[in-house]
Amino acid sequence: MVNCPDIEVIEDFFDAAESERIYRCLLNEHQWPDNRYIVAGRQFILPRLQTWHADPGIRYSYSSNLLQTRLWTPLLSGIRVQVESYLNVSFNSVLVNLYRNGDDHVGWHADNEQELGDQPFIASLTFGAERRFAFRHKKTSEQGSVSLRSGTLLIMQPAFQHHWLHSLPIDQNVAEGRINLTFRKVVPAPLLKSKIKAKG
Repeated sequence: MVNCPDIEVIEDFFDAAESERIYRCLLNEHQWPDNRYIVAGRQFILPRLQTWHADPGIRYSYSSNLLQTRLWTPLLSGIRVQVESYLNVSFNSVLVNLYRNGDDHVGWHADNEQELGDQPFIASLTFGAERRFAFRHKKTSEQGSVSLRSGTLLIMQPAFQHHWLHSLPIDQNVAEGRINLTFRKVVPAPLLKSKIKAKG
């Protein structure tokens, strides 16, 4: 196991009572969609529930699947302001994932889609059940992990997406749900196109 210098873990960003309140609000009041999606004409079942919220004009695709953009809810907007104020960083979108129990998971990946630009800085909040966040170096295959409990803020520096893969593994010892918010800065489509053209 190795430590990763490209992530920072801030426990108790929200205290236990506030974390529980946020978790319950998201679990019971958030409008969770069906977890089926289509890639290359084939239908898959996502092993979690997911919504995407962003400022006007912001679009994002995950694994080539364009996510339906929703408006910011008052709760998500309030959390966004607190995270931005603490980090002195602005975000224009958030991906909300509900892992209903330890069977729900996400496999190895890097958040390095073109829409996130060359230097993707991501802030991730955990509410609910404690789960293990695993990471693996792309070249050396060195592996490490950190346990994220409710109220924890995980900061992923741009270098993390360049050099590491990460996952939330299946954990059959977990019976409760976990909700994760990952705040991102997506490059607007017109600006993204101009950057791609300039590189070409």
